[in-house]
Amino acid sequence: MPGGGHPHDEELAMTTKRLLTGNGAAALAVKLCQPKVICAYPITPQTPIVEYLAKFVADGELKAEYIPIEGEHSAMAACIAASLAGARTYTATSSQGLAYMQEGLFYAAGVRAPILMTVVNRSLAAPWTILAGEDDSISQRDTGWIQFYCESVQEVLDTHIQAYRVAEDWEVRLPVMVCLDGFNLSHCYEYVEVPRQRDVDEFLPPFRPMYRLDVEDPKLIPPFEPPEWFMAFKLQQEEAMENAKRRIREVDEQFSERFGRGYGLVEPFLCEDADAVIVAMGTIAGTAREAVARMRRKRRKVGLVRIRVFRPFPREELKHALRGVKAVGVIDRNYSFGCGGAVFTELRSALYGDRAAPIVLGFVAGLGGQDVTVHHVMEMAEKVLGAAETGEVERETEWIGIRRRKPCQSLNSP
Repeated sequence: MPGGGHPHDEELAMTTKRLLTGNGAAALAVKLCQPKVICAYPITPQTPIVEYLAKFVADGELKAEYIPIEGEHSAMAACIAASLAGARTYTATSSQGLAYMQEGLFYAAGVRAPILMTVVNRSLAAPWTILAGEDDSISQRDTGWIQFYCESVQEVLDTHIQAYRVAEDWEVRLPVMVCLDGFNLSHCYEYVEVPRQRDVDEFLPPFRPMYRLDVEDPKLIPPFEPPEWFMAFKLQQEEAMENAKRRIREVDEQFSERFGRGYGLVEPFLCEDADAVIVAMGTIAGTAREAVARMRRKRRKVGLVRIRVFRPFPREELKHALRGVKAVGVIDRNYSFGCGGAVFTELRSALYGDRAAPIVLGFVAGLGGQDVTVHHVMEMAEKVLGAAETGEVERETEWIGIRRRKPCQSLNSP
Protein backbone atom coordinates (compact mmCIF):
# COMPACT_ATOMS: atom_id res chain seq x y z
CA MET A 1 0.00 0.00 0.00
CA PRO A 2 1.13 3.63 -0.49
CA GLY A 3 3.27 4.80 2.37
CA GLY A 4 4.32 1.24 3.27
CA GLY A 5 1.20 0.45 5.32
CA HIS A 6 0.05 -3.06 6.17
CA PRO A 7 -2.38 -4.40 3.52
CA HIS A 8 -5.02 -4.81 6.24
CA ASP A 9 -4.59 -1.38 7.88
CA GLU A 10 -7.90 -0.15 6.46
CA GLU A 11 -9.81 -3.15 7.81
CA LEU A 12 -8.08 -3.04 11.18
CA ALA A 13 -8.80 0.68 11.52
CA MET A 14 -12.52 -0.09 11.34
CA THR A 15 -12.49 -2.15 14.51
CA THR A 16 -13.68 -0.64 17.78
CA LYS A 17 -11.49 -0.59 20.88
CA ARG A 18 -13.42 -1.32 24.07
CA LEU A 19 -12.54 -1.92 27.71
CA LEU A 20 -13.90 -5.40 28.50
CA THR A 21 -13.63 -8.17 31.05
CA GLY A 22 -13.02 -11.72 29.89
CA ASN A 23 -16.70 -12.48 30.53
CA GLY A 24 -17.75 -9.37 28.62
CA ALA A 25 -15.52 -10.31 25.69
CA ALA A 26 -16.98 -13.82 25.61
CA ALA A 27 -20.55 -12.49 25.55
CA LEU A 28 -19.78 -9.89 22.89
CA ALA A 29 -18.04 -12.48 20.70
CA VAL A 30 -21.06 -14.79 20.99
CA LYS A 31 -23.34 -11.89 20.00
CA LEU A 32 -21.18 -11.29 16.91
CA CYS A 33 -21.47 -15.02 16.03
CA GLN A 34 -25.30 -14.84 16.24
CA PRO A 35 -26.33 -18.21 17.72
CA LYS A 36 -30.02 -19.05 17.40
CA VAL A 37 -30.35 -20.85 20.77
CA ILE A 38 -28.71 -19.88 24.08
CA CYS A 39 -29.21 -22.11 27.12
CA ALA A 40 -28.37 -20.29 30.33
CA TYR A 41 -27.87 -21.29 33.94
CA PRO A 42 -25.89 -19.09 36.36
CA ILE A 43 -22.80 -20.18 38.28
CA THR A 44 -19.90 -18.12 39.64
CA PRO A 45 -17.70 -16.90 37.97
CA GLN A 46 -19.50 -17.48 34.65
CA THR A 47 -22.81 -15.74 35.44
CA PRO A 48 -22.04 -12.31 33.87
CA ILE A 49 -21.72 -13.96 30.43
CA VAL A 50 -25.32 -15.17 30.34
CA GLU A 51 -26.50 -11.91 31.96
CA TYR A 52 -24.89 -9.90 29.14
CA LEU A 53 -26.44 -12.20 26.56
CA ALA A 54 -29.88 -11.91 28.20
CA LYS A 55 -29.63 -8.13 27.85
CA PHE A 56 -28.55 -8.36 24.20
CA VAL A 57 -31.62 -10.51 23.48
CA ALA A 58 -33.98 -8.33 25.54
CA ASP A 59 -32.73 -5.17 23.81
CA GLY A 60 -33.20 -6.72 20.36
CA GLU A 61 -29.48 -6.67 19.57
CA LEU A 62 -29.36 -10.47 19.24
CA LYS A 63 -32.17 -12.49 17.68
CA ALA A 64 -31.95 -15.77 19.58
CA GLU A 65 -34.09 -18.11 21.64
CA TYR A 66 -32.81 -17.48 25.18
CA ILE A 67 -33.70 -20.37 27.50
CA PRO A 68 -33.18 -19.80 31.26
CA ILE A 69 -33.09 -23.44 32.23
CA GLU A 70 -33.30 -25.41 35.49
CA GLY A 71 -29.74 -26.73 35.62
CA GLU A 72 -26.57 -27.44 33.70
CA HIS A 73 -27.54 -30.99 32.77
CA SER A 74 -30.70 -29.66 31.13
CA ALA A 75 -28.78 -26.81 29.49
CA MET A 76 -26.54 -29.27 27.67
CA ALA A 77 -29.51 -31.48 26.74
CA ALA A 78 -31.30 -28.48 25.23
CA CYS A 79 -28.17 -27.43 23.32
CA ILE A 80 -27.83 -30.93 21.86
CA ALA A 81 -31.47 -30.96 20.73
CA ALA A 82 -31.22 -27.48 19.20
CA SER A 83 -27.97 -28.29 17.42
CA LEU A 84 -29.39 -31.51 15.95
CA ALA A 85 -32.38 -29.50 14.73
CA GLY A 86 -29.99 -27.23 12.80
CA ALA A 87 -29.47 -24.23 15.11
CA ARG A 88 -26.17 -22.64 16.09
CA THR A 89 -26.13 -23.08 19.87
CA TYR A 90 -24.28 -21.72 22.90
CA THR A 91 -23.99 -22.20 26.64
CA ALA A 92 -21.54 -21.39 29.44
CA THR A 93 -20.64 -22.88 32.80
CA SER A 94 -17.98 -23.39 35.47
CA SER A 95 -16.72 -26.00 37.92
CA GLN A 96 -19.54 -28.02 39.54
CA GLY A 97 -21.85 -27.01 36.70
CA LEU A 98 -19.50 -28.56 34.16
CA ALA A 99 -19.29 -31.71 36.27
CA TYR A 100 -23.10 -31.86 36.38
CA MET A 101 -23.10 -31.71 32.56
CA GLN A 102 -20.76 -34.65 32.09
CA GLU A 103 -23.30 -37.15 30.74
CA GLY A 104 -24.35 -34.62 28.11
CA LEU A 105 -20.74 -33.81 27.18
CA PHE A 106 -20.15 -37.37 25.98
CA TYR A 107 -23.48 -37.34 24.20
CA ALA A 108 -22.83 -34.02 22.42
CA ALA A 109 -19.49 -35.21 21.08
CA GLY A 110 -20.87 -38.64 20.17
CA VAL A 111 -23.67 -37.20 18.01
CA ARG A 112 -21.22 -34.67 16.51
CA ALA A 113 -23.13 -31.57 17.69
CA PRO A 114 -20.91 -28.48 17.12
CA ILE A 115 -21.94 -26.67 20.32
CA LEU A 116 -19.81 -23.82 21.66
CA MET A 117 -19.46 -23.59 25.43
CA THR A 118 -17.47 -21.10 27.47
CA VAL A 119 -15.92 -22.68 30.58
CA VAL A 120 -14.81 -20.12 33.14
CA ASN A 121 -12.31 -22.28 34.98
CA ARG A 122 -12.86 -22.73 38.71
CA SER A 123 -11.51 -25.50 40.93
CA LEU A 124 -13.88 -28.30 41.87
CA ALA A 125 -15.02 -28.79 45.46
CA ALA A 126 -14.28 -30.00 48.05
CA PRO A 127 -12.96 -27.94 49.78
CA TRP A 128 -15.22 -25.19 48.41
CA THR A 129 -13.82 -22.36 46.29
CA ILE A 130 -14.99 -19.97 43.62
CA LEU A 131 -11.51 -19.22 42.31
CA ALA A 132 -9.44 -20.41 39.36
CA GLY A 133 -8.33 -23.95 38.69
CA GLU A 134 -8.31 -25.85 35.42
CA ASP A 135 -9.23 -29.15 37.07
CA ASP A 136 -12.88 -28.66 36.01
CA SER A 137 -12.28 -28.67 32.25
CA ILE A 138 -9.25 -30.96 32.42
CA SER A 139 -11.43 -33.57 34.15
CA GLN A 140 -13.56 -33.58 30.97
CA ARG A 141 -10.67 -33.91 28.54
CA ASP A 142 -11.74 -37.36 27.33
CA THR A 143 -15.36 -36.44 26.56
CA GLY A 144 -14.53 -35.68 22.91
CA TRP A 145 -14.64 -31.86 23.09
CA ILE A 146 -12.05 -29.57 21.55
CA GLN A 147 -10.48 -27.41 24.27
CA PHE A 148 -8.94 -23.92 23.91
CA TYR A 149 -7.25 -22.13 26.85
CA CYS A 150 -6.99 -18.33 26.64
CA GLU A 151 -4.32 -16.04 28.03
CA SER A 152 -5.84 -12.58 27.38
CA VAL A 153 -9.23 -10.91 27.06
CA GLN A 154 -8.50 -10.20 23.40
CA GLU A 155 -7.85 -13.88 22.84
CA VAL A 156 -11.14 -14.75 24.55
CA LEU A 157 -13.06 -12.68 22.02
CA ASP A 158 -11.09 -13.91 19.01
CA THR A 159 -11.17 -17.58 20.02
CA HIS A 160 -14.96 -17.71 20.30
CA ILE A 161 -15.28 -16.50 16.72
CA GLN A 162 -12.67 -18.99 15.50
CA ALA A 163 -14.20 -21.82 17.53
CA TYR A 164 -17.53 -21.78 15.68
CA ARG A 165 -15.69 -21.95 12.33
CA VAL A 166 -13.77 -25.01 13.51
CA ALA A 167 -16.67 -26.78 15.24
CA GLU A 168 -19.08 -26.42 12.31
CA ASP A 169 -16.61 -27.55 9.66
CA TRP A 170 -17.92 -30.76 8.09
CA GLU A 171 -14.57 -32.50 8.54
CA VAL A 172 -14.73 -31.77 12.28
CA ARG A 173 -18.30 -31.43 13.61
CA LEU A 174 -17.24 -31.56 17.26
CA PRO A 175 -18.26 -29.40 20.24
CA VAL A 176 -15.78 -26.84 21.60
CA MET A 177 -14.91 -25.50 25.04
CA VAL A 178 -13.29 -22.07 25.21
CA CYS A 179 -11.68 -21.94 28.66
CA LEU A 180 -10.61 -18.87 30.63
CA ASP A 181 -9.35 -18.63 34.19
CA GLY A 182 -11.98 -17.54 36.69
CA PHE A 183 -11.51 -13.99 38.03
CA ASN A 184 -7.88 -13.84 36.81
CA LEU A 185 -9.32 -13.35 33.31
CA SER A 186 -13.11 -13.48 33.56
CA HIS A 187 -13.37 -10.37 35.76
CA CYS A 188 -10.23 -8.47 34.72
CA TYR A 189 -10.41 -5.60 32.23
CA GLU A 190 -8.29 -5.10 29.10
CA TYR A 191 -8.65 -2.96 26.00
CA VAL A 192 -9.92 -5.19 23.20
CA GLU A 193 -10.23 -4.71 19.45
CA VAL A 194 -13.82 -5.61 18.54
CA PRO A 195 -14.42 -6.40 14.85
CA ARG A 196 -17.39 -5.13 12.86
CA GLN A 197 -20.44 -7.36 12.56
CA ARG A 198 -20.20 -7.51 8.78
CA ASP A 199 -16.57 -8.68 8.95
CA VAL A 200 -17.50 -11.45 11.38
CA ASP A 201 -20.43 -12.39 9.12
CA GLU A 202 -18.01 -12.75 6.19
CA PHE A 203 -15.56 -14.78 8.25
CA LEU A 204 -18.20 -17.00 9.89
CA PRO A 205 -20.91 -18.16 7.46
CA PRO A 206 -24.33 -19.35 8.70
CA PHE A 207 -24.42 -22.83 10.25
CA ARG A 208 -25.05 -25.57 7.68
CA PRO A 209 -25.50 -28.93 9.46
CA MET A 210 -24.59 -32.09 7.58
CA TYR A 211 -27.58 -33.86 9.14
CA ARG A 212 -30.57 -32.46 11.00
CA LEU A 213 -33.70 -33.72 12.67
CA ASP A 214 -36.62 -33.09 10.34
CA VAL A 215 -40.22 -34.30 10.73
CA GLU A 216 -40.41 -34.60 6.92
CA ASP A 217 -37.34 -36.84 6.84
CA PRO A 218 -37.28 -38.79 10.16
CA LYS A 219 -33.97 -40.01 11.59
CA LEU A 220 -32.80 -41.62 14.82
CA ILE A 221 -29.74 -39.84 16.24
CA PRO A 222 -27.96 -41.79 17.58
CA PRO A 223 -29.23 -45.32 17.10
CA PHE A 224 -28.30 -48.22 19.38
CA GLU A 225 -25.16 -49.86 17.99
CA PRO A 226 -23.69 -53.33 18.56
CA PRO A 227 -20.05 -53.50 19.70
CA GLU A 228 -18.56 -53.94 16.21
CA TRP A 229 -20.09 -50.61 15.12
CA PHE A 230 -19.64 -48.74 18.42
CA MET A 231 -15.84 -48.77 18.02
CA ALA A 232 -16.17 -47.54 14.44
CA PHE A 233 -18.11 -44.50 15.66
CA LYS A 234 -15.41 -43.75 18.25
CA LEU A 235 -12.72 -44.00 15.58
CA GLN A 236 -14.63 -41.43 13.53
CA GLN A 237 -14.51 -39.07 16.53
CA GLU A 238 -10.75 -39.62 16.80
CA GLU A 239 -10.32 -38.86 13.09
CA ALA A 240 -12.44 -35.73 13.49
CA MET A 241 -10.24 -34.60 16.40
CA GLU A 242 -7.14 -35.02 14.25
CA ASN A 243 -8.87 -33.09 11.44
CA ALA A 244 -9.57 -30.36 13.98
CA LYS A 245 -5.85 -29.83 14.49
CA ARG A 246 -5.40 -28.88 10.85
CA ARG A 247 -8.58 -26.80 10.73
CA ILE A 248 -7.67 -24.86 13.90
CA ARG A 249 -4.38 -23.92 12.25
CA GLU A 250 -6.05 -22.93 8.97
CA VAL A 251 -8.85 -20.94 10.62
CA ASP A 252 -6.33 -19.13 12.83
CA GLU A 253 -4.27 -18.16 9.77
CA GLN A 254 -7.39 -16.90 7.96
CA PHE A 255 -8.42 -14.95 11.06
CA SER A 256 -4.95 -13.40 11.24
CA GLU A 257 -5.11 -12.34 7.59
CA ARG A 258 -8.46 -10.61 8.11
CA PHE A 259 -8.15 -9.22 11.65
CA GLY A 260 -4.39 -9.01 12.23
CA ARG A 261 -4.21 -11.41 15.19
CA GLY A 262 -3.27 -15.09 15.29
CA TYR A 263 -2.34 -17.56 18.01
CA GLY A 264 -1.68 -21.06 16.63
CA LEU A 265 -1.97 -24.27 18.63
CA VAL A 266 1.15 -23.45 20.67
CA GLU A 267 2.99 -20.17 21.06
CA PRO A 268 6.79 -20.26 21.60
CA PHE A 269 8.52 -17.29 23.25
CA LEU A 270 12.33 -16.90 23.26
CA CYS A 271 12.89 -20.61 22.63
CA GLU A 272 15.39 -20.46 19.76
CA ASP A 273 18.54 -20.79 21.90
CA ALA A 274 16.95 -21.88 25.20
CA ASP A 275 18.48 -24.60 27.37
CA ALA A 276 15.33 -24.77 29.51
CA VAL A 277 11.70 -24.05 28.62
CA ILE A 278 8.61 -23.46 30.74
CA VAL A 279 5.33 -24.88 29.35
CA ALA A 280 2.07 -23.35 30.59
CA MET A 281 -1.60 -22.72 29.72
CA GLY A 282 -4.04 -19.92 30.52
CA THR A 283 -3.12 -16.81 32.50
CA ILE A 284 -0.14 -18.51 34.14
CA ALA A 285 1.50 -18.26 30.72
CA GLY A 286 1.34 -14.47 30.95
CA THR A 287 3.11 -14.55 34.31
CA ALA A 288 5.66 -16.99 32.88
CA ARG A 289 6.29 -14.66 29.93
CA GLU A 290 7.33 -11.88 32.32
CA ALA A 291 9.49 -14.30 34.34
CA VAL A 292 11.27 -15.49 31.19
CA ALA A 293 11.89 -11.90 30.07
CA ARG A 294 13.47 -11.06 33.44
CA MET A 295 15.65 -14.16 33.36
CA ARG A 296 16.81 -13.32 29.85
CA ARG A 297 17.96 -9.94 31.14
CA LYS A 298 20.09 -11.95 33.59
CA ARG A 299 21.44 -13.96 30.64
CA ARG A 300 19.69 -17.13 31.70
CA LYS A 301 18.70 -19.15 28.63
CA VAL A 302 15.05 -19.81 29.41
CA GLY A 303 12.09 -19.86 27.01
CA LEU A 304 8.33 -20.35 27.20
CA VAL A 305 5.86 -22.43 25.21
CA ARG A 306 2.23 -21.57 25.80
CA ILE A 307 -0.28 -24.28 24.95
CA ARG A 308 -3.42 -22.73 23.52
CA VAL A 309 -5.11 -25.94 22.36
CA PHE A 310 -5.13 -28.88 24.75
CA ARG A 311 -7.57 -31.02 22.78
CA PRO A 312 -6.52 -32.11 20.24
CA PHE A 313 -3.17 -32.36 22.01
CA PRO A 314 -0.53 -30.59 19.84
CA ARG A 315 2.09 -33.36 19.92
CA GLU A 316 4.05 -32.47 16.79
CA GLU A 317 3.92 -28.74 17.43
CA LEU A 318 5.36 -29.23 20.92
CA LYS A 319 8.07 -31.57 19.67
CA HIS A 320 9.09 -28.95 17.11
CA ALA A 321 9.04 -26.09 19.63
CA LEU A 322 11.14 -28.07 22.13
CA ARG A 323 13.72 -29.36 19.66
CA GLY A 324 17.23 -28.89 21.06
CA VAL A 325 16.01 -27.99 24.55
CA LYS A 326 17.70 -29.84 27.42
CA ALA A 327 14.96 -29.63 30.07
CA VAL A 328 11.31 -28.62 30.27
CA GLY A 329 9.25 -27.52 33.26
CA VAL A 330 5.48 -27.88 32.92
CA ILE A 331 3.22 -25.75 35.12
CA ASP A 332 -0.19 -27.38 35.66
CA ARG A 333 -3.21 -25.70 37.25
CA ASN A 334 -4.69 -29.19 37.65
CA TYR A 335 -3.70 -32.62 38.95
CA SER A 336 -4.46 -36.26 38.19
CA PHE A 337 -4.09 -37.96 41.57
CA GLY A 338 -1.30 -40.52 41.68
CA CYS A 339 -0.06 -39.46 38.24
CA GLY A 340 0.82 -35.75 37.97
CA GLY A 341 -0.47 -32.71 36.14
CA ALA A 342 -2.35 -33.45 32.91
CA VAL A 343 -0.11 -31.37 30.64
CA PHE A 344 3.00 -32.82 32.27
CA THR A 345 1.90 -36.43 31.75
CA GLU A 346 0.68 -35.86 28.20
CA LEU A 347 3.80 -33.98 27.14
CA ARG A 348 6.04 -36.65 28.62
CA SER A 349 4.01 -39.29 26.75
CA ALA A 350 4.31 -37.32 23.49
CA LEU A 351 8.11 -37.19 23.88
CA TYR A 352 8.47 -40.87 24.84
CA GLY A 353 10.84 -42.81 22.62
CA ASP A 354 12.65 -39.72 21.30
CA ARG A 355 16.31 -40.15 22.27
CA ALA A 356 16.89 -36.41 21.94
CA ALA A 357 13.87 -35.54 24.11
CA PRO A 358 14.43 -33.13 26.99
CA ILE A 359 14.07 -33.98 30.67
CA VAL A 360 10.52 -33.12 31.78
CA LEU A 361 9.72 -31.76 35.24
CA GLY A 362 6.21 -31.11 36.55
CA PHE A 363 5.06 -28.25 38.78
CA VAL A 364 1.53 -28.09 40.23
CA ALA A 365 0.54 -24.52 41.02
CA GLY A 366 -2.41 -22.17 41.30
CA LEU A 367 -5.09 -24.68 42.34
CA GLY A 368 -8.11 -23.03 43.97
CA GLY A 369 -6.98 -19.62 42.75
CA GLN A 370 -3.69 -19.51 44.65
CA ASP A 371 -1.42 -16.82 43.24
CA VAL A 372 1.37 -17.91 40.93
CA THR A 373 3.85 -15.04 40.92
CA VAL A 374 6.72 -14.10 38.64
CA HIS A 375 9.12 -15.12 41.42
CA HIS A 376 7.45 -18.54 41.69
CA VAL A 377 8.00 -19.08 37.97
CA MET A 378 11.60 -17.87 38.17
CA GLU A 379 12.25 -20.37 40.96
CA MET A 380 10.75 -23.15 38.82
CA ALA A 381 12.86 -22.05 35.85
CA GLU A 382 16.05 -22.19 37.94
CA LYS A 383 15.22 -25.80 38.90
CA VAL A 384 14.66 -26.65 35.24
CA LEU A 385 17.97 -25.00 34.31
CA GLY A 386 19.64 -27.07 37.03
CA ALA A 387 18.24 -30.25 35.49
CA ALA A 388 19.43 -29.08 32.07
CA GLU A 389 22.97 -28.59 33.41
CA THR A 390 23.26 -31.80 35.44
CA GLY A 391 20.89 -34.16 33.62
CA GLU A 392 19.45 -35.13 37.02
CA VAL A 393 15.98 -34.64 38.52
CA GLU A 394 15.47 -34.50 42.27
CA ARG A 395 11.65 -34.68 42.08
CA GLU A 396 9.57 -35.34 38.98
CA THR A 397 6.56 -33.40 40.28
CA GLU A 398 6.64 -30.57 42.80
CA TRP A 399 3.77 -28.65 44.37
CA ILE A 400 4.44 -24.90 44.49
CA GLY A 401 3.37 -22.46 47.21
CA ILE A 402 1.95 -25.05 49.61
CA ARG A 403 0.86 -24.04 53.12
CA ARG A 404 0.71 -26.98 55.52
CA ARG A 405 -1.96 -27.50 58.17
CA LYS A 406 -2.05 -29.99 61.00
CA PRO A 407 -4.51 -32.84 60.35
CA CYS A 408 -8.00 -32.23 61.79
CA GLN A 409 -8.82 -34.18 64.90
CA SER A 410 -11.40 -36.93 64.63
CA LEU A 411 -14.95 -35.91 65.48
CA ASN A 412 -14.91 -38.70 68.05
CA SER A 413 -11.79 -37.38 69.76
CA PRO A 414 -12.24 -36.30 73.37
